[in-house]
Amino acid sequence: MENPEVAVSSCSAHDDENLCSYTRHPSVSQEGLLEDQLRRKLKFFFMNPCEKFWARGRKPWKLGIQLLKIAMVTVQLVVFGLSNQMVVAFKEENTVAFKHLFLKGYMDRMDDTYAVYTQTDVYDQIFFAINQYLQLPNISVGNHAYEKRGAEETALAVCQQFYKRGTICPGNDTFDIDPEIVTDCLYIEPTMPLLDNTTVGKHNLNFTLDFHRLVTVQLMFNLKAINLQTVRHHELPDCYDFTLTIVFDNKAHSGRIKISLDNDIAIRECKDWHVSGSIQKNTHYMMIFDAFVILTCLASLILCTRSVIKGIQLQREFVSFFLYYYKKEVSFSDQMEFVNGWYILIMVSDVLTVVGSTLKMEIQAKSLTSYDVCSILLGTSTMLVWLGVIRYLGFFQKYNLLILTLQAALPNVVRFCCCAAMIYLGYCFCGWIVLGPYHVKFRSLNMVSECLFSLINGDDMFATFAKMQQKSYLVWLFSRIYLYSFISLFIYMVLSLFIALITDTYETVKHYQQDGFPETELQRFISQCKDLPNSGRYRLEEESSASLFCCCNGCSEHI
Repeated sequence: MENPEVAVSSCSAHDDENLCSYTRHPSVSQEGLLEDQLRRKLKFFFMNPCEKFWARGRKPWKLGIQLLKIAMVTVQLVVFGLSNQMVVAFKEENTVAFKHLFLKGYMDRMDDTYAVYTQTDVYDQIFFAINQYLQLPNISVGNHAYEKRGAEETALAVCQQFYKRGTICPGNDTFDIDPEIVTDCLYIEPTMPLLDNTTVGKHNLNFTLDFHRLVTVQLMFNLKAINLQTVRHHELPDCYDFTLTIVFDNKAHSGRIKISLDNDIAIRECKDWHVSGSIQKNTHYMMIFDAFVILTCLASLILCTRSVIKGIQLQREFVSFFLYYYKKEVSFSDQMEFVNGWYILIMVSDVLTVVGSTLKMEIQAKSLTSYDVCSILLGTSTMLVWLGVIRYLGFFQKYNLLILTLQAALPNVVRFCCCAAMIYLGYCFCGWIVLGPYHVKFRSLNMVSECLFSLINGDDMFATFAKMQQKSYLVWLFSRIYLYSFISLFIYMVLSLFIALITDTYETVKHYQQDGFPETELQRFISQCKDLPNSGRYRLEEESSASLFCCCNGCSEHI
């Protein structure tokens, strides 16, 4: 074989179109040699891992690392998910316990209907919560304690918000009010003696409410706890700070004061701890495993980055060659064939896995408690890792039908969804403004969107019709026209057209698989290379770091 390292060009770095100005014109035989070399290089670039192994004996390192990474990342995610599950369960169970402790007469699933209607009930609820707070160490079955700041325990704050001045006479249809909100707070120390709340207003707190001006009453206090259940799973316990707020909402002044309990939770590293046994050893094993995951992802990131860079270099070489020899511009679609989107997907998953694994190690070391951020990173990276496996299935004709269908249908699907979204948003805004006052599922734009999306999928249709209030016959009639038209339009037309769009693309791709896909200029150029992977021709060529068509100012290579 002739020397493959023949170079015949010099290039200018200031050439905007990446063209080479040749100082020595090659002969016909040399042009054919350069063209064959480029075809062989392109054919090798687009081979699958098995063909590359047959062609040059290259081990499929990226494939092996991806398979190893899938197993490791999945195991890592499952272990973290089980640990996070205990954290979530501890948060939810404490919130439920606090509602039963501090809300008088509370029963499960009463959050939307829990309210009081008389002044006596309001006072009873407030002083019940205060007394429960003062008795907490004696009545709670959990390991709850008051928050301490220094040597003192933090106090419970009872704050009422009311209009600064107001005289309201509904009987005379008159009112005189200053809308400025005034806040007045009362602080109760945990060491205060228990209160007698049987006589409302006659106690040592001197606490009264003006219900005509009252906007809200808030009881705010802090508690602490330790999640000991993680010890049984060989994990160090976390310390929890609970910031509880009991709100009596009277903004509407409708005669119904809604009561809610909000629990803001912060997870912190315990200051002083000691656990006997092998928990430290198990924690170290998990951190070593996480470190190995990080190293594997870094190796994958380096290999994929290297492949992407090589693809871009080969793209520039092919564009320059085509422009010089054929005087033609390479189409954008052919240029994008050199940019492997699967590698970019894998690179993104590697970055997310490295960051997520680092956060996980910090959480295990109790330096951080960012469970939510770590969950998002590890969950997204695992999803992308599994999606990246589809690339290797795409090398087999019987398995790549889904990929080809999605790739071919995506542009039309995006355009179709943009048009359908205009209709969908129009129905959302109309339903919110017209049906919102009369239907619980149309009270906010978010709820309207969720309701309409459920209707498209055929869910909860009867309940949506039945829950419409009939206070206004005109609105009730409009709701029927609105719902029937939306369901008919989106289920029988939009959704059917969407499915037909995918089906048509699927049939086209299936037909192409049987009769052959239309060839692009790039594919026609490569197809002229008839060398098989196991022919040995690819082993004879040494890869050079310099392109046949360099872009170096004044640089020329000699025969």
